[in-house]
Amino acid sequence: MRTEGDAGPQAGSDTPLAKAFDHVDTWVFDLDNTLYPAHSNLFGQVDERIRDYVQRLLDIEADEAQVIQKDYYRRYGTTLRGLMIEHEIATDEFLEYVHDIDHSHLDPDPRLGEAIAALPGRRFIMTNGARSHAEKVAGRLGITDHFEDIFDIVAADLLPKPEQATYARFLEKHGLTPAHAAMFEDLSRNLEVPARLGMRTVLVVPEGTREVFRESWELEGRTAPHIDFVTDHLADFLERLLGRDTGSAGLNQR
Repeated sequence: MRTEGDAGPQAGSDTPLAKAFDHVDTWVFDLDNTLYPAHSNLFGQVDERIRDYVQRLLDIEADEAQVIQKDYYRRYGTTLRGLMIEHEIATDEFLEYVHDIDHSHLDPDPRLGEAIAALPGRRFIMTNGARSHAEKVAGRLGITDHFEDIFDIVAADLLPKPEQATYARFLEKHGLTPAHAAMFEDLSRNLEVPARLGMRTVLVVPEGTREVFRESWELEGRTAPHIDFVTDHLADFLERLLGRDTGSAGLNQR
């Protein structure tokens, strides 16, 4: 992991997008379907293993397990949280099982890595998944050294985003000021609390997302007032933020 003093060059100040982030010195990124595109089908593997876990745990058919899985995900923030509340499961076993996937589907992304490395200040990954999974993803993408820390579901005391206490725990742990931070997420609901806290918010919805996501509610909220920007390409967005000439693709300012 990088250290706080290892900051990149200052973002270009001659573009409207750069000016919108000129106060930001902390950059917080969700992991799944944010730092890598949904069509990589990495999270699809996790999703299938969560369904399989629910099916085995409750001794039910796959279709019924998927209904329960998605219900818990929507109501509790993660299926894990729902299983903890409804069935008092062993969390370590769950996390190990569902993240035991093939990460080789994910290719290095040097363009994204260069853009993240150039962001001035501190950089973090904040995920509802396990740290081991996040480390493997970052390693495959080639971006591990650009982040100071990974704040995972265990660091969150198993309380997932979008719970306000989880953001408070993250901010307190690292001594961060929300008004000087930006957060990048693929779920609009996970940006509501950051927006209330004063963080700049960016919703990342890559091309192909509609074909991968199974739940329509996950795509809601693109025009919500707590969303500052929407992009379909994270690397493009960061390059434009840094004042680099990448054209006008991939950005929608709210």
